[in-house]
Amino acid sequence: MRLSSQRPAVKRTNLITRLFRLARLALHIARGVAITVVIFPFRSHAQKADYIQRWSARLLAILAVRTEASGAPLAGATPAMIVANHVSWLDILAIDALRPVRFVAKSEIRRWPVVGWLCSQGDTLFIERTRRRHIAQINREMTEAMMRGDIFAVFPEGVISTGDVLLPFHSSLLQPALDCDALIHPVALRYTRADGSLCPEADYEGAKTIVGSLLMMLTQPVINLRVQLLAPIKCAGLDRRALAHAAAQQIASALGVPAPRTRAEKASGPPA
Repeated sequence: MRLSSQRPAVKRTNLITRLFRLARLALHIARGVAITVVIFPFRSHAQKADYIQRWSARLLAILAVRTEASGAPLAGATPAMIVANHVSWLDILAIDALRPVRFVAKSEIRRWPVVGWLCSQGDTLFIERTRRRHIAQINREMTEAMMRGDIFAVFPEGVISTGDVLLPFHSSLLQPALDCDALIHPVALRYTRADGSLCPEADYEGAKTIVGSLLMMLTQPVINLRVQLLAPIKCAGLDRRALAHAAAQQIASALGVPAPRTRAEKASGPPA
């Protein structure tokens, strides 16, 4: 008897389940928009943060994203900065569901329908990475805000990966952490299917659109999201490249992937 070498077929949701989830998601987003417009102007910062945390957790639940968090407390003291790998637009919701923070995002996100507006209402800073002056301006704003107690989350890879690799960290956005001697909190994010395999439906890598990405997520009966809160890193005695390297090393180890090579390692030749 000849054994088949084919892998088991990936289980997918039926059309009714997808439409039901999509309807719930639309209602949830509409409710978020209404509350942001009507109620947020009359709420305190703490009240807004509590709502954002609950809203983010609920949206993940609607998409059948089951989150498992482990490790050190997330940004208990300030000034602090969260540094994470970047796999999906769900990353923002995953962090906000644990601890609402401010984000630094690429300027294109501001133009996304509804999502871009909601991000701006959450005090996201939008950066044009190709303009050095704009990066310097954003860094100044971040430093001032962190000194007032705001916590920022950044994705130093600069682009989204497929989740099975960690791209080199750009250190420029870590400068504000050095300027105010903040504590760096590395966070490792990993999305898997119900069978434990990597979940490509969750990533936003390549030419995917946000709608196309969402429709792919809806095909999954469940998406498991593991959030590993790693040991905090003190800025004292480090420059921003060393800081980026230390954070990348921790995240790569947690994900079980090779750490990005430093400039010195690249100059010495290819890895053995």
